Order: sequence, then structure tokens, then C-alpha cells
Amino acid sequence: MDKPFHNANGFGSHGPRIEDAPLHAGSFWLHALLFITTAASMTLAGATLAIEELPEPALPEPSSLLETILKFPIYYLASSWLLINYVIAHPVLLGQGAMFAGSLLAILTAHEAGHYFACRLYRVQASLPYFIPAPPLFLAGTFGAFIRIRSSIPSRRALFDIAVAGPLAGFAVALPIAVAGVAVAQPAPLRDFEPGTMITLNDPLLMRAFGHWLGVDLAHTQANPLYFAAWIGLLVTSLNLLPVGQLDGGHIVYALFGRRTHALFGKMAFFAVLLLALLGWAWHGTPSGLVYALLLLIILRLPHPPVTYEDDSLGSTRTLLAWVTLIVFILCFLPFPITIR
Repeated sequence: MDKPFHNANGFGSHGPRIEDAPLHAGSFWLHALLFITTAASMTLAGATLAIEELPEPALPEPSSLLETILKFPIYYLASSWLLINYVIAHPVLLGQGAMFAGSLLAILTAHEAGHYFACRLYRVQASLPYFIPAPPLFLAGTFGAFIRIRSSIPSRRALFDIAVAGPLAGFAVALPIAVAGVAVAQPAPLRDFEPGTMITLNDPLLMRAFGHWLGVDLAHTQANPLYFAAWIGLLVTSLNLLPVGQLDGGHIVYALFGRRTHALFGKMAFFAVLLLALLGWAWHGTPSGLVYALLLLIILRLPHPPVTYEDDSLGSTRTLLAWVTLIVFILCFLPFPITIR
């Protein structure tokens, strides 16, 4: 029986190894449509981040049980429609959204391209990236992207190279975007917030270092589209490098140490993330970490498929590259990404 092989923001495999197949027109247009739709949803998300106060629809109070049940979906649809019209009517917001979308798309595209071209190098059949759009008012306008592998991974070296190529390529693109986002940051205006409504994005070590070198106090600056894109891109990179299941970090650990150590690392990482999620809820007022802990639990239960040849050695160069990847993870990882006060 064929076993699926895929990760959250990377790659997947299905079935025995076959030669690269030509890309059909229908498949190409599906990838193109998903890319364009994701670009549009991310542009709207970026514009939303730039709005100080979101427009709200004026809806009557529900007068029946049915209206009460339908209140949330009606409010959501009305808010989304009002938001779309508001952004279209303000070209400055549209430009801010396009800057955010272009920057984050560049990071995600580089990540998936790293996986894709590494697959091509080892003659492993892989699809073009699938970009997943998100509905208005949700996340960053996207649920990420992935490629799908339809042939087996020939060796541990191939597994390592395919896995590490994605996050390193995405990180390389995120670096200049992060520098630019910190460099153009403006002081944040002083405002009064009601308790529980002030959301603070905590900065990873990399952006703190850029802030120190550029003389920018990120704790008192207003985030901009480039900053938002880099912040999300670095967060996604770090989460993908967790050594769990079929995430990129899980593939890397499997290639380095084998099946047993991969399973041990996965369980340790899950319990560490679960602990951080509980502490984040208690100390920083956000339960969002519990959602990711639940996703990791699901990923952890998916067995990692074996590679065709597991006896090959990675060698000193790949071992060094693994240390570089660990440094990337440390620079990007945020134990508590968001604080709500």
C-alpha cells in the first residue's frame, strides 16, 4: 500500500519512484489560480494590518432564534465586504497590502522552490507549489504553501538536502526584507487601549539584532508591511524546523540520526511546545500556542516513511549545514510570539 509523505509547509510523497512527468495544462492553471488567489487574500490581509480601526457593519439586533444563529456568519460576511470596499477605496492601503503580499510571497515561494529544485536534483518527482489562500480577516491571508512528492526519497542524503533547502532558501530571502522592515520602522504613536485589546508582536533574536545594529528600538516602533512579512516568514521558518514528524526539522533529524532518534526528538519537541503554549496563555494572555501544539500532536502520529537506502553517511559538509540550520532556527524561533494586554 502506498504511504503518504508530506509536511506542513514543505513536501509530500505518494507511491513508488517514477520519472518526472510533464506538467499538464490543467494542473498548471490550478497552481496559477491558487497563487493569484493567495496573492489577493494576502494583499487584503496586509491592508487590514495597516488599518488603525477596522470598519464595522451596522446590523440590527437579532429578533429570532434563526437570526441569532446566523448572526456571526452574517456579521462576518458583511464585515468582509465592507473591508474589501474600504481597501479598494483607499489606494494607499492597497499599496501597503501589496507590499506585504509581495514580501511574504517571496519568502514562501523561495521556501517551496528550495524543496522543488532539490527534488529535481535527485530526480524525485514533485509538483509545483500549492499556495493556500485564507479568507478575509483571517491570519496573514494564507495557510502557507506546499509541494507534493509522488516518488520515494532515494537516500538519507537526498532527504536531508530536500528538507534543508526549503527553510534555508526562505531564510535567505527573509533576511533583506527583515533589514528593510526594521530600517524603515517609525515611532509608534501613544494611544490608550482597553485591557485585553493591545496585541504586541514579540521580536525574534534576528530582528532584535538588526534593531540593535541599526539603532532602532523595536519595542516603541510601529510595524510596517515589510516588518510584518519578515516576522511571519521567520516564525513560519522556525516552526517548520521543529524536529517533529514530517516537518522539515523532522526530516533533517531523521536524515541525521535515523528513525529512533527522530521519534524521540519529536516527542520531546511536542511536550516543549505544549509547555510553552500553557506558559504563553498564563503569562502573555494568548492561547494560540495550544492550536499549534494540537497540530504537532496530529503530525506526530503520522509515521515517517523510510528512505530507499538508509545506510549512506551524510558527511562533514552536511553535518556543518545542519549546525547552520540550527542557528537559523535559534535566530527565528519565538517561544512567545504574541502578547495580549
